[in-house]
Amino acid sequence: MFEFFTEIGNRIINGGFKMHLVVFFISLALGIIILRLVFSKLLKIIANRTKISYPLLEQTFRGIPTLLGILIGLYAVMEILTIPPRPLLFVQGLFHSITILSVTLMVAHLGSGYLKHKLGKTSKNFASTSIIVTAIDLTVYAIGILILLESFGVSISPLITALGVGGLATALALQDTLANLFSGINILVSKQIKMGDFVRLSSGEEGHVVDMNWRNTTIKTPTENMAVVPNKTIASAIITNYAQPFAECSISIPIGVSYESDLDHVEEVTAAVAKEILQETEGGIKNFEPFIRYGSFGGASINFNVILRVKTVTDQHLVRHEFIKRIYKRYQQEGIIIPIQK
Repeated sequence: MFEFFTEIGNRIINGGFKMHLVVFFISLALGIIILRLVFSKLLKIIANRTKISYPLLEQTFRGIPTLLGILIGLYAVMEILTIPPRPLLFVQGLFHSITILSVTLMVAHLGSGYLKHKLGKTSKNFASTSIIVTAIDLTVYAIGILILLESFGVSISPLITALGVGGLATALALQDTLANLFSGINILVSKQIKMGDFVRLSSGEEGHVVDMNWRNTTIKTPTENMAVVPNKTIASAIITNYAQPFAECSISIPIGVSYESDLDHVEEVTAAVAKEILQETEGGIKNFEPFIRYGSFGGASINFNVILRVKTVTDQHLVRHEFIKRIYKRYQQEGIIIPIQK
């Protein structure tokens, strides 16, 4: 039995090109399959023991098990098989190139994955690629390509010089594009706007920030449309961010009652209705005590504001809607008159 396996081993080691090719593909397939299974189990363990989501880890390490499997297959071929000098030199060069590619890919994915985790992106928002993540990927890929060229004996000094001159010419030709790029990076680094924030620009656009790429920011408006705004416009505009420092906000609803009204009774009835609305309507802060403040004497009414609190600025519309309906009906029952403004 031992002699049988020894004979098969000798045939594989000293076999011809076809035998070596078969062994290479078998080693390659086994390496990839084993590593993918190991990585999958390892990432699940990390996800269970940390706050990092499994989809984010899976995306960060995509392609890495395959490249490592190829490296294991190549290493097994070089160590086990008897390969002629010229093919061996080719395999060694291929092994060296894939090693550089693997390291480059791993560094780029780790950098972008770390930034996605820090920027608070959930697995549902991975389609939105931030500017910084893209910039990190491109920088690491460029460095990896230069190292790969250097390993093949290609002098990269003239290439770097040419890229510097070409970069200067490109910068002059693409001033607006670069202005948008750096404006977007500045916005993200300052953390004044994050994905999912509800913002309103001084130019009138408002909605949730759903994406910020290298050129523009996409805002989803309350009407379910997409407003695409250049990053330099965002950077120079006056912005109201309703999600910072926290999403909860107070809303003021103006009302006017006739001069014949008992103001204490009006205040009591209005506060009671406002409390009911906050308790029963989705988006209202249930433990908030609403209040009213009389503000002015109008031509036909005494005017005041009702202050309520909602979870997010977008919840105010439903709360306003329900409150106006309920208060109008209650005023009719209580004999409180809302005069017609002339």
